Amino acid sequence: MPEALEQDYTLQQLQQVTHAINNGQFVQVRRILAETPPCDTALLLESSPHKVRTQLWQLVDPDIQGDVLEELSEDVRIGIINQMDPELIAAATEDMDDDDLGEVLRSLPEDVYQDVVGAMDAQDRARATQALSYQERSAGALMSTDTVTIRPDVTLDVVLRYLRLRGELPDGTDDLYVVDKENQFIGALPVATLLTNSPDKVVAELMDDEKETIPVSMDESDVAQLFERHNWISAAVVDDNLQLLGRITIDDIVDVIREDAEHSMLSMAGLDDEEDTFAPVLKSSQRRSIWLGINLLTALLAAFVASFFESTLDILPILAVLNGIVPSMGGVAGSQTLTLVIRGIALGHINNTNQKFLLGKELAIGALNGVLWSILIAGVVAIWQWDFVLGGVIAFAMFMNLLAAGIAGASIPIILKRMNIDPALAGSVVLTTVTDIVGIFAFLGTATWFLV
Repeated sequence: MPEALEQDYTLQQLQQVTHAINNGQFVQVRRILAETPPCDTALLLESSPHKVRTQLWQLVDPDIQGDVLEELSEDVRIGIINQMDPELIAAATEDMDDDDLGEVLRSLPEDVYQDVVGAMDAQDRARATQALSYQERSAGALMSTDTVTIRPDVTLDVVLRYLRLRGELPDGTDDLYVVDKENQFIGALPVATLLTNSPDKVVAELMDDEKETIPVSMDESDVAQLFERHNWISAAVVDDNLQLLGRITIDDIVDVIREDAEHSMLSMAGLDDEEDTFAPVLKSSQRRSIWLGINLLTALLAAFVASFFESTLDILPILAVLNGIVPSMGGVAGSQTLTLVIRGIALGHINNTNQKFLLGKELAIGALNGVLWSILIAGVVAIWQWDFVLGGVIAFAMFMNLLAAGIAGASIPIILKRMNIDPALAGSVVLTTVTDIVGIFAFLGTATWFLV
């Protein structure tokens, strides 16, 4: 189904469900949800106000609640789980893949987590312990342990008979992993190779013994880059001794790429990428107030710098009219550079070998833009106010601030990354502070020197 038609269909579903709930037609809602795939049910829940969402969840078939929980964003999932008894949560997570189980359990408050684990049977409790033993956002936390392994010394006929006895393959299986008696990864046998070669051939003759594996401790963003670079559908995850632990499939990587993109976009506005669109007013206000407060502090700092030139503004009121132009241009230019550098860091394009070149390039761009726009603003101001000295002052300030914006936009994300601070989250705040202070100081300071 085309994306536009799918969105219209989901919107139509949401309208039907909301109308039915408002009219107390809960049987009809239950019927609609029973015919809706878990992923679409999750979308309906995320698209519903809090009150409707609570009623919807109570009408979801308990047999598919675990599948729906897997699809929900963290903030919405926590809100729903808080309404559930620990026994129901344990039942909903019973058939989850290990990676999804770990993600759900990590999002639980500590007291709820203990109750849920206590309500699990021994097998699920062991799975939960194993899933949570890996560091969050690592390959281990992302992988599933549902793999198909074979030995190198058997024939393809033996492998085919084994698969028939098994009855089914895990979703997204394109390779069978070849291991030795100690479960050490040796290579991979593509399913296509298995199906298109003589059954008498031995696995060792046809397997890919140079198949790249993923270390269990690798960051999930680095894993996503490997998938993108090699066009993988799945990949094996191993420990330091090359022991096969599990596999990562492309559907998990799609989620990682989407989450990273949302994180970069929303973090620049000081928002949480997992924030619920329909969260309660007070909860959303508290989250946004943090970054509004930080922004207020940076604005006060810029105002403090401007206060040093209060007497200059009293003598030449026109400076107050023009004072916002220089910081504004610097902020826009710096944001352009900042966004490109953050993207480059996220894609792995920027490293220690090319950082100096990047800084030099952005310095040159800042200088070139500085010359261009300084000449333009100098001409406009000089003709407007018929004051060529004032035009020269604002031209100098514009040049200096665009130069500073280029350097800051390129260096701030790199410095923050080295300090293990998310550049997308803090970069724009630091950049705005730099361009505001440099712009105000350069313009009003130069005006004080030459005009007053």
